[in-house]
Amino acid sequence: MDRRILVVDDSQLVCQQLSQVLASPDRQITVAADGTEAMEWLVENRCSLVLTDLRLPGMSGLDLIRAIRERELPVTVIVMTGCATVEDAVEAMKLGAYDMILKPIDTIRLEVVVNQALEDRRLIDEVADLRARLRRKYAYHNLIGRSAAMLEVFDRVARVASSPCTVLVTGETGTGKELVAQAIHYSDVTRRGSLLAVNCAALPEHLLETELFGHERGAFTGADRQKKGRFELARDGTLFLDEIGDMPMGMQAKLLRVLQDGRFERVGGTESIQASCRVLAATNVKLREAVAAGRFREDLFYRLDVVKINLPPLRERLDDIPILVDHFLEKLAARGLPPRTVSRLALSRLLSYDWPGNVRELEHVLEQATVTTPGPIIEPDNLPPQIVRHHDEPFSLEFDHNRKLPEITVEFVRRIECAYLQRVLEKYRGRIELSANHCGLSRRSISAKLRRYGIDKRAFKPHAARRRPRQLVLAGEE
Repeated sequence: MDRRILVVDDSQLVCQQLSQVLASPDRQITVAADGTEAMEWLVENRCSLVLTDLRLPGMSGLDLIRAIRERELPVTVIVMTGCATVEDAVEAMKLGAYDMILKPIDTIRLEVVVNQALEDRRLIDEVADLRARLRRKYAYHNLIGRSAAMLEVFDRVARVASSPCTVLVTGETGTGKELVAQAIHYSDVTRRGSLLAVNCAALPEHLLETELFGHERGAFTGADRQKKGRFELARDGTLFLDEIGDMPMGMQAKLLRVLQDGRFERVGGTESIQASCRVLAATNVKLREAVAAGRFREDLFYRLDVVKINLPPLRERLDDIPILVDHFLEKLAARGLPPRTVSRLALSRLLSYDWPGNVRELEHVLEQATVTTPGPIIEPDNLPPQIVRHHDEPFSLEFDHNRKLPEITVEFVRRIECAYLQRVLEKYRGRIELSANHCGLSRRSISAKLRRYGIDKRAFKPHAARRRPRQLVLAGEE
């Protein structure tokens, strides 16, 4: 595997010397003249090792290390200096620098330190890759998102995973509540049993009672044998009660007893059985309103509402749509459907739609478009008519007056800014400087907005060779 090394020094001679010393067939050497140029390159490229001078024009070497750590970029940093103070050395090491090399550079020591740093980085990357694979497979499953709202969901899942407490997952239909339950269960290393799910709205009360608690032989007509219920089958595992807001009142009282006492009996039985599973519940019903209306027991509500995880609707996390689109298209291709990509214009239509069916609706739309699109690229004409029609309607200020004004304001500002930035980037083909001038923003401000909304400037460049720092031509290659 090739290892990329970035040399950052304002001296062209030093960059040339280091490029020659460090050159080898399994390394790619790139140079940058200052910290700002280096940071721009690091954001867009994977890198194993950075060798940076502490004294740089503009952004100093220490500031570069700080920026790398703030962005959590997976790269090792070695600092070089000819006039280091003790304070500089201590500060660099506190910030996570791997080592410090004094100028004039001892090339033998440099090679030893670089080799060791690259080997350590390889091990770190392998461990991180394995953890990422495990996390994708078990921890969050198909929970996908990079918006602030979804990052908060991931954080809460991680914090409650190994806790025995009951968790209530709320959110509209199609937001992925069952996926949260899976993420909690598979993140909990203390659980040895299985994850079992019951839809509380799908069964009448007498069948739901049997499904949850089981029954003895002869308990009712047709009960010709003993049956274990989900509470018993989920021993040392997790029981997920979906749509619990629609559970009949009679069953609510029986469930409350299990949550309070930790014991239950099979239907028609007298043996008291210990419930040793964790209970997770989910609903799209506003339980407080159901309690006030007399449709849900208040004491059961407080038993369930120990920890709440609320899944935001897709219309409130439009930043996640680009990566959700990629995820679902990869998933469809893995099922054997033709590989597809989405054009910029089609993605713009998807970003402007309100998604009443949330993530589930997005997945169905992409599956339909994948099947019906004749070519490799999904265009607006290949999307369902309600999405295209919604985009072509004049801008509307319709809103839910029950929501708070700050929430509505933030949502409209986000939608307007997102649509505006995409139009400008399309006009200037992803060129940040021209787009920033058009918007009346600084380069830094527009870049921050693009990161916030998950807009990739490269998607607007027709064949864009990304801007890179100068690549030094080594002696003998001219």
